[in-house]
Amino acid sequence: MKTLFRGYLDASLILRVTIALVLGVAVGLIGGETVAAWLAPLGDLLLRLLQFLIVPIVLFTLIVGINQADLGRMGRIGGKVFGYYVVTSALAIVVGLVVASLLSPGSGMTLDDSASVSVPENPGIVSVLLSIVPSNIVAALAEPNLLGIIFTAFVFGIALLKLRQRGAALEDAAQADGEAHSDEKPRSDEKTQGELAEKLYVMIEGLNAVTMKVMSGVLQYVPIGVFAIVAGTVAKQGLDTILSLGNMVVVLYLALAVHLLLYCVLMKGFGVRLRDFFREARTPMATAFATQSSTGTLPLTLNAARRLGISQSLYGFSLPLGATINMDGAAIRIAISAVFAANVAGIPLDFMTMVEIVLIGTLTSIGTAGVPGAGIVMIATVFAQVGLPIETVALLTSIDALVGMGCTALNVTGDLAGTAIISRSEGERAPRTADATAT
Repeated sequence: MKTLFRGYLDASLILRVTIALVLGVAVGLIGGETVAAWLAPLGDLLLRLLQFLIVPIVLFTLIVGINQADLGRMGRIGGKVFGYYVVTSALAIVVGLVVASLLSPGSGMTLDDSASVSVPENPGIVSVLLSIVPSNIVAALAEPNLLGIIFTAFVFGIALLKLRQRGAALEDAAQADGEAHSDEKPRSDEKTQGELAEKLYVMIEGLNAVTMKVMSGVLQYVPIGVFAIVAGTVAKQGLDTILSLGNMVVVLYLALAVHLLLYCVLMKGFGVRLRDFFREARTPMATAFATQSSTGTLPLTLNAARRLGISQSLYGFSLPLGATINMDGAAIRIAISAVFAANVAGIPLDFMTMVEIVLIGTLTSIGTAGVPGAGIVMIATVFAQVGLPIETVALLTSIDALVGMGCTALNVTGDLAGTAIISRSEGERAPRTADATAT
């Protein structure tokens, strides 16, 4: 038993996760929902462990990252990150429309008039923007509200940086003058604040290091949780559902593959080594595929960015933001779902309707940030705006988990790819790392 456990720990993480995915599919198909129910607590434990790490890893990583960069660079990076997310989301919808138009998912199917679905309310962009500033810091950390946590880390990180810089400037000035300034008291107070800020920064650095150590332990459990979650998902979906809407699923995964190829072209153009990128990205990709949660996978995505040698000041901001508002996989799903619904209802999509889908879908992908069942919310919102039958959403919910797995994996890949691209555009060079826990 000890030898088996040692062999498990010595095997590469991606090998263990891959085996877990395959075994999960087999157990789900053979064992059915009974076995899936037995395994459910193991999957729930993985999700809880990852959620347990989200707040400390985002908060400490971003504060440390801000204090390792200058504010001018942070502003430039912020513009690049937001621009990348908007452009790739729009491009994802275009890819989805093109692939779906060529392969026509849903052709020959008929609409069940009795079908109905309950769609959560779309909060809208204004509500999402307001949620960036939390009315209660404790509540933002408890929910967790990722946009609120990012805002909190930015505010306190910048304040800490300013105090440290002011303290360092006074120290340098005192050494240069060789004597105390005439306004000694206020200068002394500022110097004391600078010393306290320096000590606080060292403490936060330590907390960040401790969080990463905890992360290395959680990584060892990831394959077990992935196995349980995949088994449960496959058992609940079943072969009948997969086969009945198989055409839709196949078209969506083809579109996801095309968009992944576009990421590769972009990364290659900016000098990102694809082999190194996918060596580190494959674990968060596989975990996102199993858990269907970009936010839940965030600790693993941040760890992958760290191993790629990307600066904390960049990935500490871009990845939490991307997990909240950047949903390229979901954008592709919107496009393909629209073509599917049009084919089922016998409504042709003209060029202007497709343009409208691109514009509305891009805005909706931001406006539904953090909403449970965000994919269904986005689809229903777009359908309502362009006049497609909302009843078709009921058909799409039956394969929600199957398409959600691939879409979430692409969401996470897009966040990490964009971070790597922006890193290279800033002139960063990625050193090789040797942490075996993420290989």
